[in-house]
Amino acid sequence: MSDPTTLNRLYGRSKGKRLSGEQAVLVENLLPQISIRDSGELSSQNLFGDERPMHFEIGFGGGEHLAYRADMLPDHGFIGCEPYLNGVAMALPQIREKSLANVRLHMGDALEILRRVPDGSLSFVYLLHPDPWPKARHIKRRMMNDGPINMIAAKLKPGGELRFGTDHPVYLRHALMVMQRHNHQFDWLCDKAGDFQTRPSGWPETRYEAKARAQGHEVWYFRYRRTAV
Repeated sequence: MSDPTTLNRLYGRSKGKRLSGEQAVLVENLLPQISIRDSGELSSQNLFGDERPMHFEIGFGGGEHLAYRADMLPDHGFIGCEPYLNGVAMALPQIREKSLANVRLHMGDALEILRRVPDGSLSFVYLLHPDPWPKARHIKRRMMNDGPINMIAAKLKPGGELRFGTDHPVYLRHALMVMQRHNHQFDWLCDKAGDFQTRPSGWPETRYEAKARAQGHEVWYFRYRRTAV
């Protein structure tokens, strides 16, 4: 199987429906102010000007979770990556309305940005409702694969947390299989079935989760703690 961390191609569309006037203005004016620069180490000091806990969200969708967490933890720093222009455009009004000075965005490949984060510097990594790529021939495109998980493990500090959510049963089984192979790097924070069937405190519902529930899908929530190196 190919290692997804070696892939430079982003799969799927990068933009959809036309942006509203407000969104277009924010993409033009606000996004450049909070976008991650093209080169250099992405340390807390370089991004936020001080030492603070850092969070990294892979594919933030409409930005509901990112904005909620950043608003809840104003003294933490948040990096959000999303390849879809319309998702970025939906996140920007929330960042402006909540005056979230602790958020930095990248429109593009999350793994390229994650590579530039110093090892052992992240407190949380979030992967919520990623594209399941359900066909067998597309397994290598899934974010829950050995290459990305090894990179996430390297970037998380000991005791740091990976949070993963999905409503897709094929992806669920695949993710559990992958994480079982990485049980030397992560402890699954689960004592009973209710631990992965109930959304944890501080984990807001996103529009993708609400849509899944409206379609009658079950949603699963997983928390993994990085073991001591």
